[in-house]
Amino acid sequence: MQPEFKRILIVGSGGAGKSTLATKLGELWSLPVIHLDSLFWKPGWTPSPKPEFIEQVKTEMTRPAWIIDGNYDSTLAMRAEYADLIIFLDFSNILCVYRACKRAWTYRGTTRPDMGTDCPEKIDLEFVRWIWRFPKDAKPEILETLSKTPAEVLTLKSPREVNQWLSLQTATEKRVNHPA
Repeated sequence: MQPEFKRILIVGSGGAGKSTLATKLGELWSLPVIHLDSLFWKPGWTPSPKPEFIEQVKTEMTRPAWIIDGNYDSTLAMRAEYADLIIFLDFSNILCVYRACKRAWTYRGTTRPDMGTDCPEKIDLEFVRWIWRFPKDAKPEILETLSKTPAEVLTLKSPREVNQWLSLQTATEKRVNHPA
């Protein structure tokens, strides 16, 4: 079955599980996954110049189907215009800090699959502070952008809600592809 949605955007705090969800949905719906971190970060944690990054994102968005995960406010409004579905992972900052620390431990000394080449996993006070302040600093702007998009917006408030929603998608996929 082809999914109803062809262009899915996943946003939320660091540590919320955007890349994990993107990967699972990509496998379930056979859609290409684009991790913005892998586009933005060059080897050694060197950021891409903003114009170059924006052009890369524009190129990806013109494709007929995709799942893009990441915030990057410089391109959020533009990506939201192209999306059919936007999933906002609106989790507590405590959970997201915990998950980011756990991820840093899990991938310590290595580059995680959704990150740019040669960017060994790390966590620092600036990143933890960004996650902690996400509900006050970033969330209002994201909600404002999402309120202006024609895309369907799905807000999931917990990992449990994500798992329930994914289970529903999986069950639907099985019913359509393998009718009784």
